[in-house]
Amino acid sequence: MRNIDLTPLYRSFIGFDHLASMIDSATRNEKQSTYPPYNIELLAEDKYRITMAVAGFAKDEVSIEVVENTLQVTGTKPAKDEERKFLHKGISERSFERKFQLGDHVKVLAADMENGLLHVDLERVVPEAKKPRKIEIGNKLIENSQV
Repeated sequence: MRNIDLTPLYRSFIGFDHLASMIDSATRNEKQSTYPPYNIELLAEDKYRITMAVAGFAKDEVSIEVVENTLQVTGTKPAKDEERKFLHKGISERSFERKFQLGDHVKVLAADMENGLLHVDLERVVPEAKKPRKIEIGNKLIENSQV
């Protein structure tokens, strides 16, 4: 993978350094585990659901945390003292940590675990000040008054 130099963005676009930093971190060659598998669904225009397959984990072994714009899901399996002999081991019981970068104004609404699947519901809530507004044509302009 090629590295992209984003230095021109830093000196040309004032206030977009956060965007450039996000692109930098996305293009880094960080190895993120593929465990546990997950889906991201679009439920409605601004509603999303992350579903993670966390078979073998109890509710108290999974934690969900939001720090700034990062959703972090962590599963911790306690060490077992008993030694079991497997003929085939296809169900992983290892601890995990998975991070999701959330967009601006995306809030975590709820989380639930059912049948070995962890569901995290999200919604993008755009403040009224940031929503587009229609400007009617034909209104008289306010003239500048001289003091």
